[in-house]
Amino acid sequence: MKLTEIQDLIKFVAKSGVSEVELQDKDFKIIIKTGNQKGKPADGVYAQSPMPQPQLQYTQPMQQPVSTQDAKAPDAKKPAATEDSKYITIKSPMIGTFYRQAGPEKPIFVNVGDEIKPGKVICIIEAMKLFNEIESDISGRIVKVLVDDATPVEYDQPLFLVEPV
Repeated sequence: MKLTEIQDLIKFVAKSGVSEVELQDKDFKIIIKTGNQKGKPADGVYAQSPMPQPQLQYTQPMQQPVSTQDAKAPDAKKPAATEDSKYITIKSPMIGTFYRQAGPEKPIFVNVGDEIKPGKVICIIEAMKLFNEIESDISGRIVKVLVDDATPVEYDQPLFLVEPV
């Protein structure tokens, strides 16, 4: 994680009203404690292990499980398998503002139907006046852009649906 991402996380936790947040990955662990507990002062922020650079994450959407109560109901509808299940979701590696192009006069990085390969810049996320180019880690074809240009995005928010090639 970058320092700016940690600062954004601290601000987010402070605004949310929770008293403690623990974030752990395979390479690091961060604990943020605020003064929101009754009468207790803020303990601070603790970090362990080296902090790696964030990587673009993608996952395949999972189908909603049917609860046992719904399965027993006589008129319960089972969720149909969606076409989206064959697509890979590219998610935001950070909090910031999503941009589809480098500037107003510049071309859009990717459109629906475009082929992408690992290393191709697919968007920019601005975080604290820094413009971070987000590169693809997969090969495929863009099926859907899930975020409007110049809108705020959260960490791990889906940005694109990609059909793997």
